[in-house]
Amino acid sequence: MTTAYEWPEGKQSAFVFSMDVDADSPWLWTNRKLPDPRYLSHLEQRRFGLREGLWRILDLLDRYGIKGSFYVPGSVADANPQLLETLIGRGHEVGLHGFHHELVTDVSDQQFTDALERSVALFKAQTGKMPRGFRSPAWEMTVHMLAEVKRFGFYDSSLAGHDHPYQIGGVTEIPVQWPIDDAIYWKFLGGGADHWPPVAPGQVQEIWQEEWLGLHDLGGMMMLTVHDYISSRAHRLRVLERLLQTVADSRGVWSATSAELADWHEASANAGRYCYDAALPPGIHAVT
Repeated sequence: MTTAYEWPEGKQSAFVFSMDVDADSPWLWTNRKLPDPRYLSHLEQRRFGLREGLWRILDLLDRYGIKGSFYVPGSVADANPQLLETLIGRGHEVGLHGFHHELVTDVSDQQFTDALERSVALFKAQTGKMPRGFRSPAWEMTVHMLAEVKRFGFYDSSLAGHDHPYQIGGVTEIPVQWPIDDAIYWKFLGGGADHWPPVAPGQVQEIWQEEWLGLHDLGGMMMLTVHDYISSRAHRLRVLERLLQTVADSRGVWSATSAELADWHEASANAGRYCYDAALPPGIHAVT
């Protein structure tokens, strides 16, 4: 039997709006070793995010009074030195998201550590303070990565072991969930690289609405994740607006940033109830 998660001030549930501001970083990472980079079409679609899309979504959040968590790769912040301060100035949280949006399968433990330290230094130089949280590119983690996140005292938002905050390996986890990430439905760039069509907005609307209503009834947390260049297209923005209106119409909702959730979790009685080891299952190397 599980114990209900306790939200502040008697709230029934929590809602987090998050964005992975990938921009062109995955394109740069994918093409890093090619003498003749490919897919200008992909690059231009991604550039739509910082040219126009991000600002549409920021304006939408302003209309609903929602403060979100924006996870920015170091290379994106470096190429757009006003971005972090602009997001902070509009009341949002900024968090780490790799340096070049490196994928776990492409880097060693030491390369991950180097990228994390480089990102931390850049964020501190641009904002004057340490970031509070980390989200892994592509939402994959290793035991080493989790240990490094713990070393810096960050929370993590890359795993999906609960639908409310918990702790794993001594790190506060603000969990994600693939069905409420826009990329699995709408990340279609073309050029022969994708083999499935984007999902109709009505289908995504139904999934997100039902997930929110269900989590609200269960007393859980919805971590919505969108991308700067994906959900900012006109028809998708309408899906977002309808969801935000449903959240606004629900009673007893705590709309918070990931950092606020991490602070609450660590200071509340919840911290002692949802703690797990990060060790891999015994005998994992014997599995064939």
